[in-house]
Amino acid sequence: MSGQLRRLFGGGLAVAMLAVTFAACGSDDKDAAPPAEVVLERAAETTIPFDVAAAGEVVLDVTTEAPGVSWGTVGSESAVVSLFVDGNYTTDLVIPASFPIKRSLALGGLTAGEHALRLQFAADRSPQGSTQARLSQFAFRTIAPGDAHYAAARNAPVLYGRTTPNPALLAGTPATGPYQNALTDSPLVAFHSETETAISGHRLLTYSMIWSNEDGGTSTPALMAQWGRTTDIEWTYRVEVDAAGNAVPGSATVQGPDHVDTPFTGKVEGTHPVLQTCTLNNNICNQTDGQMRFSLAVGDPLDPVNQAREHVMDENPWTYWVMAQEVNREGKVTEAPEASSTEQIADPRTYLYLVLRKTTSKPNTDNAWIGVSVGVRLSGNPTTFRSNQVYPAWSLERDSPAQTAIALPPGTVAEDIASIQATRVVGKGYDTGASVQIDSIEQAFFLNPDGLPQKSFLFTPAKATLTASSPTATLFRGPTAGPS
Repeated sequence: MSGQLRRLFGGGLAVAMLAVTFAACGSDDKDAAPPAEVVLERAAETTIPFDVAAAGEVVLDVTTEAPGVSWGTVGSESAVVSLFVDGNYTTDLVIPASFPIKRSLALGGLTAGEHALRLQFAADRSPQGSTQARLSQFAFRTIAPGDAHYAAARNAPVLYGRTTPNPALLAGTPATGPYQNALTDSPLVAFHSETETAISGHRLLTYSMIWSNEDGGTSTPALMAQWGRTTDIEWTYRVEVDAAGNAVPGSATVQGPDHVDTPFTGKVEGTHPVLQTCTLNNNICNQTDGQMRFSLAVGDPLDPVNQAREHVMDENPWTYWVMAQEVNREGKVTEAPEASSTEQIADPRTYLYLVLRKTTSKPNTDNAWIGVSVGVRLSGNPTTFRSNQVYPAWSLERDSPAQTAIALPPGTVAEDIASIQATRVVGKGYDTGASVQIDSIEQAFFLNPDGLPQKSFLFTPAKATLTASSPTATLFRGPTAGPS
């Protein structure tokens, strides 16, 4: 593992080299601190006592790594640790890498006092190549009533893993069974957003999940063009809460199959709805026949007006590494993709990832919409590299800060960019006549050789109006660019 990876993910912090195993909650030392590190060999388990000072929703922050594991390696994709709170199965934790990654897990609503966390290396759902899991830097924190984020924490869903088989894969393989989320389309990070409703004091809470990929739905090249990533980011559960943070009866919905808003009719554990991912593109059903369970902490709210959803990935840079590992392992990457390929992409490290802020003057509809294609010119190269390649439907439709990715020749760096343009595209149907106002390039970055996002090298106001008669505007011109 490179030094940069270890620095990014906390590996530079000292951890005890000796595994520490705590006894169950009968210890006389009520104030015992969590161990510096827990090392679990395959099928082993240990129990950690912890104390909750005041009742509330408890979150565990923990750093994970699994020696010899890599999400891109068949047979050693992950190590899975199952967590039990006071004997109750709470969540699985899929560890996809041998380098340290910080994760946040929701342990549910707990009373004040002593509790016990049991950690078990889940050999039944871990690939055979994984033999050890390491957890360190344990931190238990309580989101109490009165906290600004309490309503979001207490209404957050618990998600069971997918059991739907993938017809493209051989039946009976681990990637099609009840533990498939340990190998494919794994839940990585949960988040939420909040908006006011028409009723004073009420809020609409929308919960979303970042998945490592999607086995069905949008093609991999289209994901890069339209979303600037190959992860799948989907909202899972939506509910209105009153001023006290209580769910308004009848307001809860899930994103059902085919992306249809579906009333939530499933089970509730305390205040937490229980859902299951049930399609190859990670849509949600009310049934719960899954055997893997995921309870990821939702964190601070995302501002959908000012932040692209990919901002959550930026805050968790390891997710870019995971997405690249999965598409490589699944054969979705090729060294020389055709410009019109609908199945494979270039190495994700060769893409320019760019976030654009724009506004379309008329509402887009399913039958007719206006999008934007981003074009990049390089110094000394006559080619314009386009985000949507040759497909109008792969242009950027949405008006919130929108991320896209443009495949560039291997080895391209920021200094090679001569110009960045935006072009108005009739994405589907007829030309509605809508203009598109471009406000800014919010950020632009490459992945480094380790597959991690580098620091953005560009933020620039880029005021331009794209119309049917004047569809293209230059948003950025590099210092090496020639005359227009």
